[in-house]
Amino acid sequence: MAHLIDTLLLLALPASGKSEVRTFLASHRDEDCQSAFHLGPTVQLDDYPYVHLMRRIDDEAEGLGLVRPFFHAGDRPFKDGRDWLTLVELLNQDYAALHRPAYALPPNAAEHLYGRIEAAAAKHGIPPRIGSLPQADRIRLFTLLEPECRGAISDLIAAIPASLEGRTIVIEFARGGPDGSSMPLPDPLGYRASLARLSPELLERASILYIWVTPQDSRRKNVERTDPNDPGSILNHGVPIEVMMKDYGCDDMAWLIQQSAHPGTVTVEAQGRTFQVPVARFDNRDDLTTFVRGARDRWQDAQATRLRDGLRDALAVLVETP
Repeated sequence: MAHLIDTLLLLALPASGKSEVRTFLASHRDEDCQSAFHLGPTVQLDDYPYVHLMRRIDDEAEGLGLVRPFFHAGDRPFKDGRDWLTLVELLNQDYAALHRPAYALPPNAAEHLYGRIEAAAAKHGIPPRIGSLPQADRIRLFTLLEPECRGAISDLIAAIPASLEGRTIVIEFARGGPDGSSMPLPDPLGYRASLARLSPELLERASILYIWVTPQDSRRKNVERTDPNDPGSILNHGVPIEVMMKDYGCDDMAWLIQQSAHPGTVTVEAQGRTFQVPVARFDNRDDLTTFVRGARDRWQDAQATRLRDGLRDALAVLVETP
């Protein structure tokens, strides 16, 4: 059997093709993924559902006459940039949950999910937000969000396999900084800050596949993919333009690769330890992935072959890096 990648960090600017790559890989038989891409059957983690939930909390809070806890407005960035690290801690929690024998659906899903968010934020010095509201306001807010939160937790539980043996965990997220920024990006922005907050248990097993597009292409494709009727979708959600310019106007992956102590890796300093995480770049500047958004029976063989070959070559780099 081919050497399998244990944990794959799938990183890129928004709308670069991360979700399309996941969809394309899922269209292959397990044996083909193992032989061509060095991937076992995948278990998927993503921080976007938490971003969507935070915006939903904000919307419902504003509807109740309360202050929006997380974002300046529905189409604006985080109030507190440290919430980028909150998202990392939530991914750490989800990664740990994959290794538990059981993860039960809590009786109060909205309260449970919000508690997780606040506990994750507290690790990075962010004070309670909704937790500081009067109990009556919290109850009203949690009641409105309960059905959606119950569905989100059910989806997470359903994604946890009985065993991780022979599987590859794929963790998707995007990070960046303001358009025109110089490097290094200041904490808590960029991949450097977020990678350093991943758990050592995760980093010990991780490799990075970075999907490379320009910020300009990221903004264009973000507009093209946006479906206002499906804002919670991994494939169809849109990022507001102010967020694209201020949070994703550039990113620091090329800088991290250049600065690494060892070729083919990214150096990550985390919790007093140094990790050399293997990294490969999949060049998608010529847009090899958008066709995946269409119906499977409309994919052209030439398109699928180009994408398959590009992914095969990039992922091979990860298993060859010592």
